[in-house]
Amino acid sequence: MSNHKISIASLLILNVLNTFGQGKTPISKPLVSHIYTADPSAHVFNGKIYIYPSHDIDAGTKEDDEGGHFDMKDYRILSMDSPTSKVKDNGVALDIKNVKWAGRQMWAPDAAYKNGTYFLYFPAKDKEDIFRIGVATSKSPIGPFKAEPEPIKGTYSIDPAVFKDSDENHYMYFGGIWGGQLQRWKDNQYQGKTDNPKKGEVARLPRIAKLSADMKSLVEEAKEVKIIDEKGNLFMENNNDKRFFEAAWVHKYKGKYYLSYSTGDTHNICYAIGDNPYGPFTYKGIVLKPVLGWTNHHSIVDFKGKTYLYYHDTEISGKTHLRNVKATELKYNIDGTIQTLESFK
Repeated sequence: MSNHKISIASLLILNVLNTFGQGKTPISKPLVSHIYTADPSAHVFNGKIYIYPSHDIDAGTKEDDEGGHFDMKDYRILSMDSPTSKVKDNGVALDIKNVKWAGRQMWAPDAAYKNGTYFLYFPAKDKEDIFRIGVATSKSPIGPFKAEPEPIKGTYSIDPAVFKDSDENHYMYFGGIWGGQLQRWKDNQYQGKTDNPKKGEVARLPRIAKLSADMKSLVEEAKEVKIIDEKGNLFMENNNDKRFFEAAWVHKYKGKYYLSYSTGDTHNICYAIGDNPYGPFTYKGIVLKPVLGWTNHHSIVDFKGKTYLYYHDTEISGKTHLRNVKATELKYNIDGTIQTLESFK
């Protein structure tokens, strides 16, 4: 989502205009249709695929320019034996009523595994309506998960994504502007409610911090993750077809680190490549072109020699806040760049 002083009415109009595929067929079908799901973080645990999505509901919450109607209250984990097999809904893994510090809006989560424990990382607004990131644990990849009593110190905003490097170190990426409140933070200090980024300003950047050995805290202050063009320049806010908005995800391919993310109001999933988890990452192109709906949020995972992109659109409902997760194969060129995916056949 992106604001730039756009009213809800305008957003709805833009959403209609953004249904680029009117009369066309999406490249893939929803994985499940009995519930609404979004923001899928996919992982392979024990030879199976587990998907950790947001659980969209029609909560009846009033719409506002910060996404108040995205009022999710729990997480339900999906599992698959393979990318083409039947999908199982494993029920509620964590409910907001069991998170002591959380007030509302359980947005996009992620998961990780270490030493016999599964970790669910999730954003929610605290009792002061400020987004924080929490962690919950379980001995099973499908939960139920038990949340820690406080959010992770030093985290803020939304969209946690945990990357495990080949040296076994884990890093958390996070951040999202507009409704995700990243623009309210400077040098890891909360500035209160501030204006959204404007044309002519340097674009906001995602954050990274190394996780502790027990996976429940940060061992360092969060740092900005620089996304640059081929000349080494940071993107400006008006480069909104390429600049970061939300949904950072990192994966590794042939020794290189790939940071992919959503551009928000221009609806692309883009990617940049770097030499280490901290970056800088040099912009390379588009992973997935705009889908049906206002948002997109993805993950990339390898399974038995192939790479898959998990993402969402609004094929089932046609409504911005009631989405459905999907998957499709992702391919690389010989030089390591990613082949851009069209959203429609």
